[in-house]
Amino acid sequence: MRRGVLELCILSIISEAGEVYPPDIKDRLADSRIVVVEGTLYPLLTRLKNADLLAYSWRESTQGPPRKYYTLTEAGKLFLDGLLETWHELVDAVNLATKQNNLLNNE
Repeated sequence: MRRGVLELCILSIISEAGEVYPPDIKDRLADSRIVVVEGTLYPLLTRLKNADLLAYSWRESTQGPPRKYYTLTEAGKLFLDGLLETWHELVDAVNLATKQNNLLNNE
């Protein structure tokens, strides 16, 4: 479940930014209180790229070697839309279930 949520967050961050450098993804996740180490982030980005959900381009850097920036492909945009729809359905279902549970506990 965590991997699916992490995919959703990463794809959303890239979609919002348009183009993003992996350390910026890691920082954005940390700002959201989702701690991800490089050993998790980079393999996930590679898997998403190999699934044709992401593309990357190299950019020169003033502070060292060229940097890899990721963007969503058209397939990635469609996949993200599906993930968001599923996420909202899950949130609604959990809210209903916990609301009913709360009503039972208050009786």
